[in-house]
Amino acid sequence: MAITGNGSLATLLFLFVIPAALHKGAAQYPVQSQNLVTDNVEVMEGDVAVISCRVKNNDDSVIQLLNPNRQTIYFRDVRPLKDARFQLVNFSDNELRVSLSNVSLSDEGRYVCQLYTDPPQEAYADITVLIPPGNPIIESREGQVIEGNETEMTCTAMGSKPAATIRWMKGDKELQGISKVEETYDHMFTVTSQLRFIVTKEDDGVPVVCIVDHPAVKDFQALTYLVVHYKPEVKIIVEFPDGLPREGQNMELSCQAKGKPHPQQINWVKVDDDLPSHALITGPDLYIENLNKTYNGTYRCFAANSVGESYDDYILYVYDTTPSAEHAAHDSRAGEGAPRAVDHAVIGGVVAVVVFAMLCLLIILGRYFARHKGTYFTHEAKGADDAADADTAIINAEGGHNNSDEKKEYYI
Repeated sequence: MAITGNGSLATLLFLFVIPAALHKGAAQYPVQSQNLVTDNVEVMEGDVAVISCRVKNNDDSVIQLLNPNRQTIYFRDVRPLKDARFQLVNFSDNELRVSLSNVSLSDEGRYVCQLYTDPPQEAYADITVLIPPGNPIIESREGQVIEGNETEMTCTAMGSKPAATIRWMKGDKELQGISKVEETYDHMFTVTSQLRFIVTKEDDGVPVVCIVDHPAVKDFQALTYLVVHYKPEVKIIVEFPDGLPREGQNMELSCQAKGKPHPQQINWVKVDDDLPSHALITGPDLYIENLNKTYNGTYRCFAANSVGESYDDYILYVYDTTPSAEHAAHDSRAGEGAPRAVDHAVIGGVVAVVVFAMLCLLIILGRYFARHKGTYFTHEAKGADDAADADTAIINAEGGHNNSDEKKEYYI
């Protein structure tokens, strides 16, 4: 059935009065929707929403669709509502499907499917209009930050429905921000997330990403790159000679320094002394000719920028030109001490222990033999003390010739 420009008043009454009367009567019965089904709809603003009223086992009962103000949109296949955005997609005994184009926020609400049975049935389809947020905006408290200090960033997602959620990523690590949601006068939402963290020099150049999660958009994000200033890192490199520095050789030390901003100045000094008179400094390099032992000492390279100053030390020890001088390690880096003679020291210690043991053995043997020899002479002299003359003493002495009953022998 369709309405034309010459449609009768009776037809209009049928379309508007009868459904209203049926609805009035339906209020007297509990709502039953066991045979009438529909689905909720989520749609982005400006897109098309489709509402489907479906009937199971329909007995030729009339189906109609009403808007949230309970105005009839379609009665069977007839559209009494003068809104051309509603179009009939399908009509049959089992379904009334209607599309709504160019959806706006004012179209949001609960739509009613009615089936004229006894009693009438209703089913509800809620249309939710999704409005994506505007492009997220990242703002930083400062353009660059010094290592060890705290930085603060904010990310804002404006004018969305429903409210968006915001996540933070620093490199491949997720950070936790603090979010605040504000509802605007037109029932939209603005979300602001604040992020604070301590930066290190390793954070320089690392991307910080603000990720906005919303059902209307995917992969919605904004990013910025950290700019971290840090004091120089200094390292002294021996360009030549290779191996141990020896008398008469030339030496070149290179001071490698990096920082942000780049170090403005690099200086060489000798700790507790002056640099050799003919030492040559060219930019970051220190060149010394004809090494000798008077050049031994600690050489220090300073590097500075607007953040601070750092240094590195090199301990120079000049060796003799003879191979016998290679009894010490050649690494003269600061903090590792003077040249060492590890292998020879171990050998010398072993030899000292052996010599000491031999001396102890000789002393013990000497004392042993000396003690037993004294005992022998002592026993031999016994009996001669009381003799009247020398002949009698010889005869009476132990160990002499026999003819004495008191003669004793000692065996050692």
